[in-house]
Amino acid sequence: MAAAPTSHQLAAGAPWSSLPRGGFRALTDSAPASVRFSVGRRRAARLEVKAAGNIFGDYFQVATYGESHGGGVGCVISGCPPRIPLTEEDMQGDLDRRRPGQSRITTPRKETDTCKILSGTYEGMTTGTPIHVLVPNTDQRGGDYTEMAKAYRPSHADLTYDLKYGVRSVQGGGRSSARETIGRVAAGAVAKKILKLKCGVEILAFVSKVHQVVLPEDAVDYEALTLDQIESNICRCPDPEYAQKMIDAIDKVRINGNSIGGVVTCIARNVPRGLGSPVFDKLEALLAKAMLSLPASKGFEIGSGFAGTDLTGSEHNDEFYMDEAGNVRTRTNRSGGVQGGISNGETIYFKVAFKPTATIGVSHSSAENF
Repeated sequence: MAAAPTSHQLAAGAPWSSLPRGGFRALTDSAPASVRFSVGRRRAARLEVKAAGNIFGDYFQVATYGESHGGGVGCVISGCPPRIPLTEEDMQGDLDRRRPGQSRITTPRKETDTCKILSGTYEGMTTGTPIHVLVPNTDQRGGDYTEMAKAYRPSHADLTYDLKYGVRSVQGGGRSSARETIGRVAAGAVAKKILKLKCGVEILAFVSKVHQVVLPEDAVDYEALTLDQIESNICRCPDPEYAQKMIDAIDKVRINGNSIGGVVTCIARNVPRGLGSPVFDKLEALLAKAMLSLPASKGFEIGSGFAGTDLTGSEHNDEFYMDEAGNVRTRTNRSGGVQGGISNGETIYFKVAFKPTATIGVSHSSAENF
């Protein structure tokens, strides 16, 4: 039998076929950025862990970068068509909506989140080359995280980052921080502009649930909903009555140093037919991947979602009909605008569940049940 490969051979890329047959048993090891395996009862070998997963998309690709309390965060966008009007102002509006410290129910961190386009445009027009967007961090408070170096925070990524890489960014959680989403927001603003210009797509999102306060399904007309309705209150729920109930629920736990979760509903109108592919690249599968990669997201459902399991087939099916323009439409939209993984031209709508904010001011043992 051939001798087991050495750590050096594995690090150099020795093929798996060169490994001796037998079971693999994972062991703990204090060495950084490595995973130690015991091959049967032979000598231990080390496999280097590669940091990946920072790029999303195929034709329109977005790579985000930066840490919560580093020099800054941002994105690099590849695949943006040339001759698209684009300035910092096109992104700043959405970045301002995302910015922390806007109200008492958001994180108190103070950041201007002012973006700067470093490449990919000329005289306010895209050139077709990669667009580099930077948002500097200005409210860096590394001293606030001294205790993180001594203990892992519950429900944060401190432990898992250490287990995977053997090293972690102690200040603010690094890449697992919600500030990573700044790059997504900037890139999303560009994507929304392209979709609007090319095919009239409109994308809106609003809060539809906070803890046990649930906005009724029929309270919002997806075809008539406007951004002004969503932005009319600090909770960003388009129904004033339920918005106030949500704010009250947040205030109730906030004054005790606790937190609660909620659900965001997103709609996309005027979506072209035929987007998405069968099997692994279904449109809803790609949407789910994008949404579940967001920090604190824990659930995704499209169309009727889990509630659809309460219906029979005859109740759930979307009946086809021909509209006045000769287009095939559906009388209902329980499919959420996607059938067989491909868009059918109806409004796409889906929901994303977010867990309670993990950073709280009350210990687990003394937390109340709300």
